[in-house]
Amino acid sequence: MLAVPLITGALAALIPNRRLGSGINVLGSMGTLAAAAWLLWTPPVASALVFVDDLNIYLVLLTAFIGFTTTLYSTGYMAHEVSHGHLTGSDVRMFHSLFQLFMFTMLLGLTANNLGLMWVAIEAATLATAPLVNLYRSEAAIEAAVKYFILCGVGISMALFGIILVYLAAQPHLGSGMITLTWTDLYSKFAGLGGGVNQRILELAFVFLLIGYGTKTGLAPVHAWLPDAHTEGPTPVSAVLSGLLLNVSLYAILRYKMLLAANGDTLVPAALMIALGLVSLLVAGLMLYRRRDIKRFYAYSSVEHMGIATFAFGIGGPIANFAGLLHMAMHSLTKSALFFTVGHMSQIKGTRQIAAIKGLVVSNPALGWALVLGMVMIAGLPPSGIFVSEFLIVTSTVAHSPWLVVPLLLGLLIALGAFILRLQGLAFGAPTPAVEGKAPFATTALAPVYLHLGLVVVAGLWLPGQITAWFQAAAKLLG
Repeated sequence: MLAVPLITGALAALIPNRRLGSGINVLGSMGTLAAAAWLLWTPPVASALVFVDDLNIYLVLLTAFIGFTTTLYSTGYMAHEVSHGHLTGSDVRMFHSLFQLFMFTMLLGLTANNLGLMWVAIEAATLATAPLVNLYRSEAAIEAAVKYFILCGVGISMALFGIILVYLAAQPHLGSGMITLTWTDLYSKFAGLGGGVNQRILELAFVFLLIGYGTKTGLAPVHAWLPDAHTEGPTPVSAVLSGLLLNVSLYAILRYKMLLAANGDTLVPAALMIALGLVSLLVAGLMLYRRRDIKRFYAYSSVEHMGIATFAFGIGGPIANFAGLLHMAMHSLTKSALFFTVGHMSQIKGTRQIAAIKGLVVSNPALGWALVLGMVMIAGLPPSGIFVSEFLIVTSTVAHSPWLVVPLLLGLLIALGAFILRLQGLAFGAPTPAVEGKAPFATTALAPVYLHLGLVVVAGLWLPGQITAWFQAAAKLLG
């Protein structure tokens, strides 16, 4: 699973033919997805460097799946950009190569059994995607890439200091060396000690880790890189940044929360995650009303939804953890689908300005109704898997801390109002004409969009027993 994207990225970098490179990109992602799916039929793996359990295997499959559908989408998207002179063949070759490197770093970060290796993988994801954010090489793209690199670099440095503090706390009990940086050994030792590890050091470590990895997760107030990076990068990059990178960073936070839970006290991480989750939800919800660029609008929506998931994990317990895991998956599928529609939309209309795009259900029915369905899903309306996850989060909050329901519902309603407001203009009314003429894509190019949204609708109506048990097992690990 880890070798396929590395090999594919190397091949894509060496092949000058754009169409052949696109085919290799798709086939490589298909191979990665097949290898990830094979994990379902293999016994749990644990070594000094990598491991697989119920918590990370579902994110591995989700990452591989969205990576595959994004390569399908990017084939037509990149062909349009080259034909209209926005990108060159060498740009596309770099995109294919770095995209596969990004997939490798995400999968490595999810399966790493070593704190340092996970840190390296998440930092390498920044190095792989910063050039992709700047693929168009405009002034705004350069600024976005620099901001992305610097802010995420500062965040990952804080996370590194948090890792050092965890090592400091664990060293008296596990000794020096690799064992003190291995997740599985840390869990078993912390649980066996029953609170014997220095709690003050662990709490301080979690503060640095939450802010550090929270920067990559896009949590307010350390989210400033996210709107620019999502807006200026190519649409396939926006889809994977929103659908994959944010999840992996939040996954890293959850692993450290589990360490503190194993040591017997989760009060500090719970309070901090609840606070940052609510701040992200409320800030992003209000910012949605002022966005004029559709990609920036969806970028702030990502901040909102990662805040909701973080809040759920802060509440904790079997129901809230289940809902948080479900919310991460539903958001990834829905948001990547919405970015796919934005890519087609901007190529048809020649703009990303919301005011200049109207009446899509009239001018481009297949695309317009995909947008309507996606907006309904991401707003948390039924029959959406996001509605189910948010409903479970609200009910769990009522049981845990009823007074927190007020800011939670307020944030959800604020965001819902923004989506309804924007949807009316984008989808309905008199259509605006195409600026560059209709983009050369067939209705079949929307297959990844409808596939993602179809899965979200199915999850809102029915979750198979095996998948439910899967999420329950992962939620149980979180405590």
